Amino acid sequence: MEKKVRIPARERYFGDRAFYKQVVLLVLPMLIQNTISNVVSLLDNVMVGQVGTLQMSAVAIVNQLMFVFYLCNFGGMSGAGIFATQFVGAKDDDGIRHCFRFNFLLGIFLVAAALLVFLIAPTPLISMYLAEGTDAADAAATLGYARQYLNVMLIGLLPFTVTQMYVSTLRSLGETRLPMIASVTAILVNLCGNWLLIFGNLGCPELGVVGAAIATVISRYVETAIVVIYTHVKAKRFVFIQGAYKSMHIPQDLVLKIAKKGSPLLFNEFLWSAGMAMLSQCYSVRGLDVVAATNISSTIANLFNVVFMSMGTAVAVMVGTALGAGQFTEARRTASRLIVLTVGLSLITEGALQLCAVAIPNIYNTEAEVRALATSFLRIVGLCMPIHAFAHCCYFTLRAGGKTIVTFFFDCVFTWVISFAVAYILVHFTAIPILTIYLIVSLCDFIKDIVGYILLKSGVWVNNIVDKEEAAA
Repeated sequence: MEKKVRIPARERYFGDRAFYKQVVLLVLPMLIQNTISNVVSLLDNVMVGQVGTLQMSAVAIVNQLMFVFYLCNFGGMSGAGIFATQFVGAKDDDGIRHCFRFNFLLGIFLVAAALLVFLIAPTPLISMYLAEGTDAADAAATLGYARQYLNVMLIGLLPFTVTQMYVSTLRSLGETRLPMIASVTAILVNLCGNWLLIFGNLGCPELGVVGAAIATVISRYVETAIVVIYTHVKAKRFVFIQGAYKSMHIPQDLVLKIAKKGSPLLFNEFLWSAGMAMLSQCYSVRGLDVVAATNISSTIANLFNVVFMSMGTAVAVMVGTALGAGQFTEARRTASRLIVLTVGLSLITEGALQLCAVAIPNIYNTEAEVRALATSFLRIVGLCMPIHAFAHCCYFTLRAGGKTIVTFFFDCVFTWVISFAVAYILVHFTAIPILTIYLIVSLCDFIKDIVGYILLKSGVWVNNIVDKEEAAA
């Protein structure tokens, strides 16, 4: 095992030109992909908002529920992704292939489970977001729009999952251009489909929220087709796909290892996303105006959050690869440099968000009160962005070293025990304004930063989880 070496501060926190070039090559495609995705999501949101505030709220509610499924996909496949990344460092193609198969089987299970839940209990799930004081007619209309939107969106669960199976493995290999190209193409298809089907342009039927859902589903299938076809055509380059479907055999010891490391991630993402959904539900108690405003602010905030969110993947890939190669000193140095870079970029992004916080909500065709509330939410998001960026990097660093139990407590347990509990108490048992509550809950993440810093300094995450000799020790 490589001995721990004391690294000079300058070298620990700041890299050379080659280091930053590597970061740019890895992150830029994801940054472009995520930026375009969120720009179109913003336009999509605005288009639905043109139809009406109730329709926009309905779509926001369903997307919050679908968010739980998306995060379960991400978390479940991240377990195999940790091993795949370290197998890349160890140059083990069979290991990468087995991780792909694991995600294939897991993906089938997740789609079946999601369909079961959404088909059995759509109305109770949606109704959680309709405040008791909401006008009965508005509540019924919102529920109806949400049911229509959800029924179509369920058709897109399978292609979304297949795409994630491939993309998760490809990114472990450092391949980020293909997912970017596929995603950008799908985004453009979605945007054009929205324009045609929401408003009935060029002779197409005017379908409103149903049109928005149909456009999204079509774009999902386009994205899947591009990723799958290209990966198989370039099988000599992506060796893991060669013979990947000849059998579903995965060595039992690897299944147990992935399950051991991956289960906490799956449960973490499920419970974390459910916690975030319940957090939104807490805020929705204050009325449909809050639902609409948080929808607007979160859509805009996601556009600015792409920088530190993309950097999280860089942390996972670069740190995980170094750990898989047994280069522990390099892994420590890489983690520190990426965290400093991410927080620095988030400070710049925060300034940009503060400048745009007033202007962007004005493009929505909704009440002035909703736009003003959205602007205030955005200012709070900007203020807390560096706090969230640091916690985000801590999470991915810990995860790269296979410390999934630690990340479970760091992420999911914190969300329920601290963030949700604080929001629930303040919303239901006090008359504190919603903006003050939102600020208090957001600032709670500073506790995560302190815990994350302590864990990173301890070096508990510096592990090679694919080295057989170390695993047996």
